[in-house]
Amino acid sequence: MIVILGTGGTIAGTAKTASDGVGYTAAQLSVEDLLAAVPALSGQQLEAHQVAQLDSKDMDFATWQRLANAVQQQLDRPDVAGIVITHGTDTLEETAYFLHRVLAPAKPVVLTAAMRPATALAPDGPQNLFDAVQVAVEPDARGVVIAFAGRVHDAVQVRKTHSYRVDAFESVDGGLVARVEEGAVRLVGRWPMGKALGLARIAAPSERWPRVEIVMNHAGADGAVVRALWASGIDGLVAAGTGNGTLSRGLDAALREAQAGGVRVVRSTRCDAGPVMELPGLLPSAGALSPVKARIELILALLAES
Repeated sequence: MIVILGTGGTIAGTAKTASDGVGYTAAQLSVEDLLAAVPALSGQQLEAHQVAQLDSKDMDFATWQRLANAVQQQLDRPDVAGIVITHGTDTLEETAYFLHRVLAPAKPVVLTAAMRPATALAPDGPQNLFDAVQVAVEPDARGVVIAFAGRVHDAVQVRKTHSYRVDAFESVDGGLVARVEEGAVRLVGRWPMGKALGLARIAAPSERWPRVEIVMNHAGADGAVVRALWASGIDGLVAAGTGNGTLSRGLDAALREAQAGGVRVVRSTRCDAGPVMELPGLLPSAGALSPVKARIELILALLAES
């Protein structure tokens, strides 16, 4: 049994005309509608549930909490071999990393999405959903991955790198797990493994989760945004630095002031790939995590301390 959990997104979006690939409304079709559009899946043993119905740019903590609980509930069923989650592309990498860190499942949890709405002349959602199910039934598959445009990505390193193309996601630093070719999964890397933090880590009401924001280094960055955020009562800050997590003098000074005042601070990079080195005298590094994933990591760390 493969369980399909729907959360909305472009894959469930519709537009007024088939030629409109950007002026659509996301999250209009149910997960059952999405399955009906893929006749090739009719022979599979599938079960569908609608967990949420939103545009993933509006993804929030409450939905993450509800989704993680729903995924764990299905994973606990002995008759369930894997799970597929339909999602929007905007925050797909964030949801995947969140589930990876909280659940780190031994069974496959495969997220998929689309860049074109379901009403497009050539929608990419049906193929992506078909591929995701093939990954979920793969006997050796495990962990949280993203199946998209014929490739399977590790949740830790995948990033959305293009605003429009149907192959909008890339794996960096060797994060590509497999390719799906004519319904067959060809392993080119390794299935992800990790240590689950568990649902208890996120049990607090979502409105009480720590507030962590992202600031970016850029020409003329003076730290004013950091001081404004600090004054508003934030709990943590991720600095998307230039290059190897470098920060302007003004931004670095403001971040150190916030850190001294009790705000947790880590450095990431605005570059598309590569780690931030941990060096003496510098603010703590987020390692190879992108700014949005470093933010999730910091939220989870702060939840453990609350």
